[in-house]
Amino acid sequence: MPENITLADIKPLIGNLSRANYYEVKFGGLSGGLRSYLGSRNVSTQFIGGDAGLMCYNASLPGSSLGKVESSNFSGVVENFAHTRIFTPINLEFYCDNEYRMLKMLEHWQEYITSGNGNGTNYSSPYYNYRVKYPNDPADGYKSDSTKIIKFESDYNRVMEYSFIGLFPLDMASTPVRYGPKSELIRISCSFAYDRYIAGSIYSVDYLQGNFNNLRGIISDISTGNASSLLSRFIN
Repeated sequence: MPENITLADIKPLIGNLSRANYYEVKFGGLSGGLRSYLGSRNVSTQFIGGDAGLMCYNASLPGSSLGKVESSNFSGVVENFAHTRIFTPINLEFYCDNEYRMLKMLEHWQEYITSGNGNGTNYSSPYYNYRVKYPNDPADGYKSDSTKIIKFESDYNRVMEYSFIGLFPLDMASTPVRYGPKSELIRISCSFAYDRYIAGSIYSVDYLQGNFNNLRGIISDISTGNASSLLSRFIN
């Protein structure tokens, strides 16, 4: 039967909802070859690791879906089974600084993926061609394994962290510029593909403390042999 719920019962819940405007984007884990290539285009490592994330005015937390297959082993019954986890690209939107470093970072990151001008042919040559780089080479791969979106609250004590493995800019939208009565800011929209994401912190200190990937003290319970406490966390 219906439960009698008062305003006092739900106030602790609806009075503590998360705010969408507290978040941080951090780019990291770029190979030495990619950092050097961007540096030659006036995009420093300091800008990539710091200011580029601050320029992101609109982000989205990642989503995923499960690929499924249908089975009709029993007459009249169709069962569904998951077989693959599918990670959908994320879209990030940035303001552009007046040195165009944000625009250069995305343009030349994609350019680097297609080997830039590594074949020695002039860009304007009619014989220009490119070869796509190997993605995960430690020296000159093009994927980032340390880019993060950190969602937090105003007191900084509650955090939800997403780490992206194998991230790279997939689709940079055309950036409009136009005459007008007002001075409009240039905004850049870019879709990023990635191999997978991890929900929860993956720092080594979190692993040692047992709270990585949003766990709570699991490792410490295993190391101390406190099996009953470990079991109760999974049951509850």
